[in-house]
Amino acid sequence: MSVAGSFQGALEYFPCRYGRSRLLFRGPKRALDAPYIAFLGGAETLGRFVTAPFPALVERALAEGAKRTGTESGEAEPSGALPCVNLGVVNAGIDLYLGDPAVLNLAARAELCVIQVMGAQNMSNRFYGVHPRRNDRFLRASDRLQQLFPEVDFTEFHFTLHMLGRLREVSEKRFAEVTAELRLAWVARMKHLLTLLGGRAVLVWAAGHPPPDTHVNALAPAPLFIERGMLEALRPRAAALLDRPLSAAALTAGTEGMVFADFEAAAAAEALSPAGHAEIAEALSPTLARLLAQRA
Repeated sequence: MSVAGSFQGALEYFPCRYGRSRLLFRGPKRALDAPYIAFLGGAETLGRFVTAPFPALVERALAEGAKRTGTESGEAEPSGALPCVNLGVVNAGIDLYLGDPAVLNLAARAELCVIQVMGAQNMSNRFYGVHPRRNDRFLRASDRLQQLFPEVDFTEFHFTLHMLGRLREVSEKRFAEVTAELRLAWVARMKHLLTLLGGRAVLVWAAGHPPPDTHVNALAPAPLFIERGMLEALRPRAAALLDRPLSAAALTAGTEGMVFADFEAAAAAEALSPAGHAEIAEALSPTLARLLAQRA
């Protein structure tokens, strides 16, 4: 799905741009001349088919917490919470943010930056290249990948998952070499991103299973090819790591409370439910409040 196509359908996302970025983000557009919290990630962060994705729920919870604290301390006009700027993009990989100076600058200027753990498949590496803004789009295979899979015609692929699925069918052993490269590249690039953010990033796991302890080379569930050891390697560079999986209730909530057109029903059934967004916000809000208090 294209970046622009992410906003087609029954729900109004108020798409907007920030600075000179060519990317469209979920609006309404927020003012960035005062402190804010940035949220980076994929479709879950964007909140497809959901009127209040978890960044909006976090902003609401922080505002309510600030109001309670101000009232208890006797402030005449308790201060509100920081705006939570939703920079989520469907099918985003790390490359989308590292390759966009305007968005990277927004993230670096934020008081805190929440990063949804994204899969390792949608980023360029030594085996293949992806589109810089539509990271699920396969562009080209390197000489190294063509030598590893000489029987595969890479001109027939347009999407990374289609290509990876074919490689796995041809040879699981050789496919494991590809996923090993993806894991190494993912960790290196995430370390770079976290370093640029100066230890102000909070990593959040938005999936229904805990991070696996061993290699999983299957093409589901998301985030693909990420394991616990990879996350632990990032922990020293992050302000916090929230890796609690979503509950069974959130995963089986279906499309109740979602807004979508008839042609979007199948996609909506696969999207994170409002209950899932609420669980992520519930986990994030106290962590962010604590970190903000430490920075005050």
